[in-house]
Amino acid sequence: MGDEVSGTVSTPEGRRRYRERLRSQLLVLRRLLDDDAFTTDDTMTGMEVELALVDPAARPSRANREVLATLGDPDVTTELGSHTIEVNVPPSRMQRGGAIALEADLRTRMEAADVAARAHGARVVMIGIVPTLLPDDQSEGWMTRSPRYRALDEAVRAQRGEDLLLDIRGEDERLLAHAPSIAPEAACTSVQLHLQVSPEQFAAVHNAAQLLAGAQVALAANSPFYAGRRLWDESRLPVFAQSTDSRPPELAAQGVRERVLLGDAWTTSAYDLFEDAALHYPPLLPELAEEDALRVLSRGGVPRLAELKMQNGTVWRWNRPVYDVVDGSPHLRVENRLLPSGPTVVDVAANAAFWFGAVRALALGDDRPWEGEGAVPFSLARDALDAGARRGLRSRLPWPDARTGRVEERDADDLVLRTLLPLVHEGLASWGVDEAACDRYLGVLEHRASTRQTGAQWQHDAVAAAEARGADRRGALHGMLGRYAELMRQGEPVGSWPAG
Repeated sequence: MGDEVSGTVSTPEGRRRYRERLRSQLLVLRRLLDDDAFTTDDTMTGMEVELALVDPAARPSRANREVLATLGDPDVTTELGSHTIEVNVPPSRMQRGGAIALEADLRTRMEAADVAARAHGARVVMIGIVPTLLPDDQSEGWMTRSPRYRALDEAVRAQRGEDLLLDIRGEDERLLAHAPSIAPEAACTSVQLHLQVSPEQFAAVHNAAQLLAGAQVALAANSPFYAGRRLWDESRLPVFAQSTDSRPPELAAQGVRERVLLGDAWTTSAYDLFEDAALHYPPLLPELAEEDALRVLSRGGVPRLAELKMQNGTVWRWNRPVYDVVDGSPHLRVENRLLPSGPTVVDVAANAAFWFGAVRALALGDDRPWEGEGAVPFSLARDALDAGARRGLRSRLPWPDARTGRVEERDADDLVLRTLLPLVHEGLASWGVDEAACDRYLGVLEHRASTRQTGAQWQHDAVAAAEARGADRRGALHGMLGRYAELMRQGEPVGSWPAG
């Protein structure tokens, strides 16, 4: 969830100084970009995977602190919700067996976390939203004890000035509820992918990720239930967006942008996105660091830009720019935040391969639909994301035809099978990913798309079958999650799971 805070700046003078720091650090970032100071290893990738903890009754377990103490792995940390933890898979290169090694590393860490969880009467589950989590579970004690999380919750509520509103319409059911805190955000467990890029390639990679968003979510959807209701196939997206919406309704009605967004235009540079976060969003966590970035730069050092990173970290773009300093050198990453956790380790690895491969092929290809005189409008990416999140592989997605230049509506499964999976193979092969790994992950994705059985679809079908046998919704969700956890541990990809 980001860096810890020691206490937010609350005085007018402190907030003024924070804004001054943001402006000065934008100047520093511009100079670093102009001076070609960045490390540019475009094969370095990373992954963060959030996991949920559930008790023997398939209810959320608030044991994350105890589980982490038993586990003792610095790469596994807390998340916002007291029933969640986060696994940080160390950065790796895609080639020379890196893709398979990433999967193996994640499996090892998840199994170790599960052993630690069992010591405290819990188990680990990889799922976008724990379907048995109810509003009562998000009352007192829902949040991990942390100054940062508490400050974030207070800041969002203070800027909004009233309870948060959740209004999500599924095909047949609707959630309409108010929340006194950002607790619903803690229900969302996701996978974040990181791809290091050069400043010159940033815009192409970022735009490729934006174009891909709808299909990516449609193929990976795994969050169909929240608060007992079947909503979107990837309900995690609207739950996250609405539960962190710091805008009063009047500002939302005026068109003031939300803090969780895909964007409103194709990207021209990483700098523009950092500038947008710094200049157009009120600070949520205006923490002042000791570093004087301009002085560090003038002395030949590499500044950490703590305030700029903090500000950027509270604008939750689904594809977000990241500035970091590693081994004394600055680098840029694109962080992809669209994926839900699960259903299995191999599904997570295949979803990662899909994104890494397709983004690379689109960014390096001759046909870039977001460029030139005939560029497709950015609304295509937003519309595709909305459709893919709502209906998964049952959706129809807008996609630019490379031959005609026209935008066509495509069945999501057909788009994946006939257009995107060949791009994934092309991108992975150009990185030097071995053919065995390509075959493994493309096979998982092809079977999932062919059957249209995502994690979301399997959950929906299992609950519908239980209800047809006479179970009420609560009982159906508990039974489904128990069966889901069994199949997750068996490890076969979700496209081959038997009916629940």
